[in-house]
Amino acid sequence: MLAPQLKIKMTKNRFIISGGGTGGHIYPALSIANEIKKSFDNPKIKFIGARGKMEMNIVPKYGYKIHGLLISGLQRSLSLKNILLPFKLIISFIQSIIIILSFRPNFVVGTGGFASFPIVFISSIFRIPTLIQEQNSFPGISNRFLSKYTNYISVAYDKMEKYFPSKKIYKTGNPIRESIRSNKNLVNQRKKLNIKDSMTVIAVLGGSLGSDRINKTIKKNIEFLISKNIFIIWQCGKSYYEDYKIYNSDKIFVTDFFDDIDSIYSTSDIIIARSGALTLSELAIVSKPSILIPSPNVAEDHQLKNAKSIEEKDACICIEEKDLELIFKNKLDLLLNDMNLRDDLSYNMSKIAMPNASYDIVDLIKKHLTND
Repeated sequence: MLAPQLKIKMTKNRFIISGGGTGGHIYPALSIANEIKKSFDNPKIKFIGARGKMEMNIVPKYGYKIHGLLISGLQRSLSLKNILLPFKLIISFIQSIIIILSFRPNFVVGTGGFASFPIVFISSIFRIPTLIQEQNSFPGISNRFLSKYTNYISVAYDKMEKYFPSKKIYKTGNPIRESIRSNKNLVNQRKKLNIKDSMTVIAVLGGSLGSDRINKTIKKNIEFLISKNIFIIWQCGKSYYEDYKIYNSDKIFVTDFFDDIDSIYSTSDIIIARSGALTLSELAIVSKPSILIPSPNVAEDHQLKNAKSIEEKDACICIEEKDLELIFKNKLDLLLNDMNLRDDLSYNMSKIAMPNASYDIVDLIKKHLTND
């Protein structure tokens, strides 16, 4: 099925980048934007997000303007929001048309999240070249639909031709923040948090929104954890902070969110985290031994598929939520006591790293615009 196509006059070096909902969509978008600024003369970049979502606060902090569409995702449970979704989608299509006609971009990039769908689809109708960036090993419905209309599909995993047209696929990896790639301007968290040199530092990362199940697992094992010579840096999420801040001590630092996640990665010896695609790409760059706990509350169970693809390469320990009570303590204890295992996991994770994703994606854009 082909979308109807119209043609508008595009303006040189104008780019729309759309992605949001979680940090896993926002930070790749920012990385691509920063690379565009390096690669083009005086580019104009407009971000598109969803009203009320976290990208509306995060993106302006990095010096970019963002426009919010009236769009939301499909709720898994019965909800009035699902009844309103078709109307919001129609409004978002109209908003996207207005943005395209007024801004006249000559390239559009979508990094996922429901805000990407309307702007990328409308851009294809206006014959504006587009690229979608799929972070996961199992793509969501939006990107599978958009793959019929986009020019390029940037992926991070092998065998994605099962879901996308093979001639459009480019394996670039996932764009990550420059500060993580470069290891520059790191805050010495050991000194800042008064962590003794002899202590093993464990970072507990529940994702940008926090994880109730990971928080409860750490709470349940708190006596075991503080009995060890370890320090825990615990990112519990904004909505959970009031419940867990009482655990702050000389061996535990609890916070809602990290702006300088690169410093946390650098400080940590072991990382406990969800298995969102961006997290995995960042962990590959920093090459730290990790316990991955996939969220079961995501589309098509993509976090479990992500984690299993890494575990198959002997690069992480994967624990499903249903197994946490049975094996979490034993797996963590094993990792704390077996330095050879930690070294092996780190080495195997480093082999997965693709640090030049942003550059490779923007290089695709440059070649297209040069040949157009």
